[in-house]
Amino acid sequence: MSKIESAVSIGQRSTIIPMVILTALFFILGFVTWLNGPLIPFFELACELTASQAYFVTFAFYIAYFVMAIPSSWVIEKVGYKNGISLGLIVIAVGAFMFYPAAATRTFVFFLLALFTMGTGLAILQTAANPYVVVIGPRESAAARISVLGIANKFAGFIAPLALTALVLSNMQEYTADKIALLDEVSKTEALNLLTLQLQTPYLYMGLVILVLALLVKLSPLPEIDLDEEGDVLHLSIFKQIKNAFKHPQLVLGVITLMLYLAAEVLAGDSIGGFGKELGVYGKDGNFYLKLTSFTMSAMVVGYVLGITLIPKYLSQVTALKASGILGLILVILIVVISPEITVQFSGIPAIPLVVILVALMGLANALCWPAIWPMALADLKGYTKIGSAILIMGIIGGAIFPLVYGAWAESINTSNIANGVAKTAKSGNQIAYLMLVPCYLMIIFFAFKGHKYRSWSRK
Repeated sequence: MSKIESAVSIGQRSTIIPMVILTALFFILGFVTWLNGPLIPFFELACELTASQAYFVTFAFYIAYFVMAIPSSWVIEKVGYKNGISLGLIVIAVGAFMFYPAAATRTFVFFLLALFTMGTGLAILQTAANPYVVVIGPRESAAARISVLGIANKFAGFIAPLALTALVLSNMQEYTADKIALLDEVSKTEALNLLTLQLQTPYLYMGLVILVLALLVKLSPLPEIDLDEEGDVLHLSIFKQIKNAFKHPQLVLGVITLMLYLAAEVLAGDSIGGFGKELGVYGKDGNFYLKLTSFTMSAMVVGYVLGITLIPKYLSQVTALKASGILGLILVILIVVISPEITVQFSGIPAIPLVVILVALMGLANALCWPAIWPMALADLKGYTKIGSAILIMGIIGGAIFPLVYGAWAESINTSNIANGVAKTAKSGNQIAYLMLVPCYLMIIFFAFKGHKYRSWSRK
């Protein structure tokens, strides 16, 4: 019996406790990750940034995954999976504590360093936690198990913007850009300092809670696992392992697909607030646009519930990925072509442009991409599964780069529109820039139909 089979046997005898712990961890992961969306317009105002500069929030956070993916794999090799989870939580807590001095100085670079640190902790946490999903059930139902964790992750994403808005951003209507512009330099500085200081207490408490969780994981009965298979892989250098892993086209194409999918997921969640703000979705409290991220997360939760219900009994994860890619492509085309003046009215909330609702619905299209791409990309890697997982995590760089491109492209179009006297009712750069997601969904469709089947680069 291989070590992987032994791990599966152990996991099947004790599934409930690991799943409960993993669910809690993925909730924390989601809560920390999806705070970024509301922070983008917040930092744009508080740190006096341009719209494109504010997207460095997502860049600093997600670039940590790319930089730290391979080092995280090495760390897990040294300390083990269970200790790696605790270590990842501790690093996240350190990043949360760094918000305290960053807010005191109102220095955007310090905030970016704190976000990078939190992203580093999440990279370690992901590298350590994801293998547990593999060992507690068969591969064909992996997408369904990941969907369970995805619900916890995206439910946290639903709560995070609401919590941050209630605790920190509830008085944003008092600090609009127009009102700040009317203040003299001294009054403006004082107002923005007071606004930024509101971040200190929530992030301090969040860091303390995460430290407690790190201790609980350390003391928990979560079993240590060993996913290394027999063979010569362990005797190879890390660089040789990476080189050999790249000989598997399903992995390389999976990484590219994951990178482009992350671009779509992050933009759907993190750009919707700024897009809504641009279209005047303020609501009675003046900050309703900050809560729009929760719309995207709600759509993703619906997608995960469908995944749990349908996969693998009624729907294969391959079919689910095909449907996700096609739905995403249709939504992007509709977002770009529909007039921003068409609105939808729901009871108790302000009228919302239909295009904003369609951006939120991309969450439904994106929900099953991660749980489907992951096992399909790692299929048949055998001894290279661990390094393949680390390389896949590097694909999260899509969430770092593409929002910057989106912000720069949207700002360029908006600037051009102003210079040319284009009417405000015309489509904005923020709307047109969603076109960049068309090749992303096309790649997802290709990987679902063809790419995941390739096992050799030579096509005879």
